[in-house]
Amino acid sequence: MDNFKIETAQNITIQQNVAPLSTRIGAFLIDMLIIGGYYTLILVVLNALGFMPTENIFVYYSIVSLPVFFYSLIFETLMNGQTPGKYFNKIRVTKIDGSKPTFGSFLIRWMLRLIDITLASGSIALLTILLNGKGQRLGDLAAGTTVITERKTVSINNTLIVDLPEEYTPTFSQVTMLSDTDIQTIKELYLKAKRNGNHNTIVKLHEKIIDLTGINSDLKPIELIDIVIKDYNYFTQKM
Repeated sequence: MDNFKIETAQNITIQQNVAPLSTRIGAFLIDMLIIGGYYTLILVVLNALGFMPTENIFVYYSIVSLPVFFYSLIFETLMNGQTPGKYFNKIRVTKIDGSKPTFGSFLIRWMLRLIDITLASGSIALLTILLNGKGQRLGDLAAGTTVITERKTVSINNTLIVDLPEEYTPTFSQVTMLSDTDIQTIKELYLKAKRNGNHNTIVKLHEKIIDLTGINSDLKPIELIDIVIKDYNYFTQKM
């Protein structure tokens, strides 16, 4: 899954997880099924009423097709960047800076669907998305939008679990005084501080752990925190 980071005017870094192409295609197919169901329902109802247009067929077809013509524009505007297909696949249209798109943004995306998808059978949209790297088709590039996934990806770094060797020997039994929430918070802050080289955060974590557990050690803060996380995993896995 592609992702990219943007920095807002408030200096807040946001990571956008671009919706996988396969998921976007799946959402498109769901929308097409809904549209097909709409046409089928209209025909069934008209047949049941005994109404069959014999003249002005073009006018009749145009009126019936108006909801289909404006399908994506209507739903993305009313459903905050989602069509039913996008909703079921947990993807959403958003501005490239992470903000909520305006009606103008949805309108531009919808207008360029004619080039992106309709006239080229989706080939231009597919090529643009693959080359762009930010999940943008031509309509997105013009509107300053992209399509992101709202599915949460979970890795081992997002859990309490750490790999321990079979012969691992714990150092601090006091870690059992901590809760799962405590150790999860410690782990997340510790890993983030290591990635960013934030020594102050590691020192504060070290002080907090000592305050909560009463551990007395001459180990460096980074070494002690690492051992505490491993020890907690050792004791909880043995329970």
